[in-house]
Amino acid sequence: MASSDPNKRPRPGPWPPAPESAAMPPTTWAKKTGFRPKFSGETNASDSGQIGIQQQSTRRRESDPNLDLEAGRVRTRQEKVNGETTGEKDKPPVRKRRDSDGGGGVAKSTNGQAVGTTTTATAEPAAAATTAAAAQQPARRVSRNEEVVDVLPQIVDDDGFMSRHSHMKYELRDTPGLVPIGLYGFQHYLSILGSLILIPLVIVPAMGGNYEDTSSVVSTVLLMSGVTTLLHTSFGSRLPLIQGPSFVYLAPALAIINSPEFLALKGNKFKHIMKELQGALIISSAFQAILGYSGLMSVLLRLINPVVVAPTVAAVGLSFYSYGFPQIGTCLEIGAVQILLVIFFSLYLRKISVLGHRVFLIYAVPLGLAITWAVAFLLTAVGVYSYKGCDVNAPVSHIISDHCRENIPKMKHCRVDALHALGSAPWFRFPYPLQWGMPVFHWKMALVMCVVSIISSVDSVGSYHASSLLVASRPPTPGVLSRGIGLEGLCSLLAGLWGTGIGSSTLTENVHTIAVTKMGSRRAIELGACVLIVLSLIGKVGGFIASIPDVIVAGLLCFMWTMLTALGLSNLRYSEAGSSRNIIIVGLSLFLSLSIPAYFQQYGITPKSNLQVPSYFQPYVVASHGPIRTNFGGLNYILNTLLSLHMVIAFLVAVILDNTVPGSRQERGVYVWSDPETAKREPAVAKDYGLPFRVGKLFRWVKWVGL
Repeated sequence: MASSDPNKRPRPGPWPPAPESAAMPPTTWAKKTGFRPKFSGETNASDSGQIGIQQQSTRRRESDPNLDLEAGRVRTRQEKVNGETTGEKDKPPVRKRRDSDGGGGVAKSTNGQAVGTTTTATAEPAAAATTAAAAQQPARRVSRNEEVVDVLPQIVDDDGFMSRHSHMKYELRDTPGLVPIGLYGFQHYLSILGSLILIPLVIVPAMGGNYEDTSSVVSTVLLMSGVTTLLHTSFGSRLPLIQGPSFVYLAPALAIINSPEFLALKGNKFKHIMKELQGALIISSAFQAILGYSGLMSVLLRLINPVVVAPTVAAVGLSFYSYGFPQIGTCLEIGAVQILLVIFFSLYLRKISVLGHRVFLIYAVPLGLAITWAVAFLLTAVGVYSYKGCDVNAPVSHIISDHCRENIPKMKHCRVDALHALGSAPWFRFPYPLQWGMPVFHWKMALVMCVVSIISSVDSVGSYHASSLLVASRPPTPGVLSRGIGLEGLCSLLAGLWGTGIGSSTLTENVHTIAVTKMGSRRAIELGACVLIVLSLIGKVGGFIASIPDVIVAGLLCFMWTMLTALGLSNLRYSEAGSSRNIIIVGLSLFLSLSIPAYFQQYGITPKSNLQVPSYFQPYVVASHGPIRTNFGGLNYILNTLLSLHMVIAFLVAVILDNTVPGSRQERGVYVWSDPETAKREPAVAKDYGLPFRVGKLFRWVKWVGL
């Protein structure tokens, strides 16, 4: 019941004060601190985006602060500016959604760790005395050094709401019912459809595969994505992260596919190269599993910070610029429309809601795909891309007519041969292990993939931390993270055995999907994974996806790689993004990640060399002409290939500079992981990350892979 004394009446604000009664104990780790967050947007050249942490833990302010969105800083209820008093009524209102668990605002440190002004019972009397004394003092301007900002969970979205993990529609352990779970699970998977199906549409044609081969690989990818997602949500990190073919593995896979020894292959080139990829993936995934389950990943965590993750992940997206628009240019009227539609949906129509859902923002990729695909199909059906006397399947050497020579490329890239792709696919297909034959093991290709598996682990570290801030009660412990990386290695091992051609990892785009859809329920992800497994058994689904024209695939990939680059750079919000130290490190990492591989890729190339390889795959044909030429051919292959990969250079430059250039933990944005001993005492953390079916008892004595 509210007090009648106006001086004691709680003042309105975007963050309600902590409840006075302690009858109901706090249910989450953040509420236990009782901290009230302070917002600040004031920046300068050296601390733009930094997160200030309150230094004096026992000093309370006179009143709760309010966010001034226009000025970008905190304003007290009465603040004297140039001798005039600015009241609370001048401040634009900020709405706040209902907290899912009834709690108020929670402040966090740089990486989501809770920060409280009073952490012990002995400090409460001192804090109360300080508050009483402060009530008798005149209001003063709040120092910027005392303000606390939580960049990720506490930001203002387009609607003016405070975006925090408590505003998720469904959090990690929520189970609202079969219908809502099914609806949101379908929405979640549909929104990242491009990440699941596009990679097979790139690598299979590069290996010389046909529609039937592409259909088989797509079905295998869907099966492995469903199975590995179930394994990860049950026995890995237990976060609602979808496992699938990772773009991190795409560049090394293309480098292996375009190796010199495979260029002269004849016959069934697809199966031979697929077995080579399988062998490399099996060895590298075993290495990654050992890296996680042995606890070595916990040691590497000391070297992996946001300043390292940001350029490394961004370089993954930037590395495919040579494939994007050059491939779209082969059928510009289809590819350009594809890109424009996705941009229009995701940016210009992002605020339009239908039945409470921002369908254009959530489904920008599948909507753009469906519309462009339908238009291309109709144009093909009415004969726009059919030219008299020209056969698209005829060998180039047999084409005599200049008319056909001019129009055959347009027929190849613009036509939608859905009937041919569907006709070659059976109704029922069960992908099975070693379906392409026994894997072939070459140590030089395996070592390349082992290095890439480390890059994949770095990518997953950022995804674990970002997703935990959205849906979980506390960031995972180093043991949980190591367990997740170890299971990702086992998932890639399964992908190698089944023959997906690409390694399995956490999809970075999934973090953005969680934030947009506000759906973080583990059960919804698991139900969607079961649906993927069912779809993988229907062969016509894979055949239908295989009929997507290459130009539409390139258009979607341009958007997906853009998102990947942006998500990578967004990790800088955990650090002082305006620090000159961080600016130079990130800038050097990105520039050298583009420049050094360009040197290796262009070394020794003549204008007429490797004409049998498409121009957009030329950067991956480097092993035969790289600048490193020792007496050991295998060593030449490994070094020339690795140093031509953009993400490898970005990772090496960033990890060396970030760990040798002096900088505070706050400036570097060091990831904060939960303390294992504290996590074991908190029921919420145990329920979030504890292994089910009493499996956790098996890891009770293995501290480096448990809570």
